[in-house]
Amino acid sequence: MWIYRLMLGLMLGLIIGCMFFVPAAVMAMTVTFLNPGRSDEVYWVTANNCMMAAAHNLGMQLEIIYVERDHLKTLELAKKIAARPVSARPDYVILSNDYAVGAEAMRILDAAHIKTFFAYSGFSDAGERDKVGLPRQIYKGWLGGLEPRAGDAGYLTARALIQRGMAEKLMGADGKLHMLAIAGDRSTTTSYKRNEGMRRAVAEAKNVVIDQVIYADWNRAKAQEQSTWLYQRYPDTRLVWAGNDLMAFGAMESWRARGGKPGRDAYFSGINTSSEAFTALESGSLSSLAGGHFITGAFSLVMLYDYHHGKDFADEGLELERSMFILFTPHEARRFQYLFGAQNYERLDFRRFSKVLNPAAKKYDFSFRQLLNQADLRR
Repeated sequence: MWIYRLMLGLMLGLIIGCMFFVPAAVMAMTVTFLNPGRSDEVYWVTANNCMMAAAHNLGMQLEIIYVERDHLKTLELAKKIAARPVSARPDYVILSNDYAVGAEAMRILDAAHIKTFFAYSGFSDAGERDKVGLPRQIYKGWLGGLEPRAGDAGYLTARALIQRGMAEKLMGADGKLHMLAIAGDRSTTTSYKRNEGMRRAVAEAKNVVIDQVIYADWNRAKAQEQSTWLYQRYPDTRLVWAGNDLMAFGAMESWRARGGKPGRDAYFSGINTSSEAFTALESGSLSSLAGGHFITGAFSLVMLYDYHHGKDFADEGLELERSMFILFTPHEARRFQYLFGAQNYERLDFRRFSKVLNPAAKKYDFSFRQLLNQADLRR
C-alpha cells in the first residue's frame, strides 16, 4: 500500500509541477515590428498581413505597431518598449531605417538588452555606417538585417518605361526621351537605391533625359501637386517614373486634369502590389509595375526563427540583400489578385524556408516568384 501511495504522490507532484513550469524551449518566441508606414497604407498593411501569416505558421507571437510615417514616433515607441518590465519585453524588435532613425532606435533598444533586426531598409549612408559599425560589434544585440534589392525595382520599371517610350516614338524636339522622376524621400535607403536603379536604366538607354527628380515623400497628394507644375515647366516630358504606386497615381491624376490620357499620350511606372496598381496595369494607364518585396518582413521572421532555435544565419552574412522584385505582366497581376486579393497569406508555407525545419537547405531562397508559384500549387 505504501508503494502505491508513494507512486500516486509522485505522479500528482509531476502533474502539479507541469501546471506551473513551462520550459523556456517550448515558450513561443516574441517579436515586435515597428512598422514605419501608415495603418491605412496598402503596401504596409500587405506586409503586415504576410508577416502575421508567417508568425502563425512558425508558432511565434508577433506584435505590430504602426509608426504612421512619423519618424519621431519610432523613437518614442523604442523607449516605451525598452521601459517595459523584462518579462513583457519582446525577444526581438524588427526595425526599418526609414528617415534615418534606425540607428537611434537601435541604440535605445540595445541599452535595454533587446535584440534588433533590420528589415526592408538598413544602412547605406557612409556617415551612418561609421556610427553604427557592423552587426554584433558596437551594438551587440543588433543581429543583422534583410533588405530587398531595391535597385532592381527602380531599374526594372525605368527600363520598361523607356522601352515603351521608344516604341511609341515619344522623343522631344531634341530627339531624346524626356522623363520626370518622382522619388520617395532623401534619407531612406530604399528610396536612394530605387533611384540608383532608375538612373542605371537611363544611363544604359543613352537617349533619355531626366528633366528633374523631385521627392514626394511617398505621398499621392504631394506627387499630384508637384507634377502639376512640373508638366508646365517641362512640356516635352512624356515619361514619368515613380518610386511607389501612390506617387504614380498622383502624377497620373494631374496629367488627366490637364486633359491628358495616361497610357495614351504619356506613360507612367510604379512600384508595389495594390489592387489599384494592378487595375491600372491591366487597363494600360500604368505601363510598368514592379513589386513583391512586401515579403521581406515574413522572411525576416524565418531568419529570426532559425537564429532563436540555434541555427545562426551568419553563415550567409549578417546583412542580406536579396532579389525579391518582379516586373509584373498583366497575367501575373491577375494571378496575384486571384491568390492574395483578400489579403490571405495563410496558404503560404513559410516553414519550408527554415533551415532548422529543413536541415538539407543550404541557402535561403527568398525570391517572390517562387513564392507565388508555391501558392499557386497549394490552391
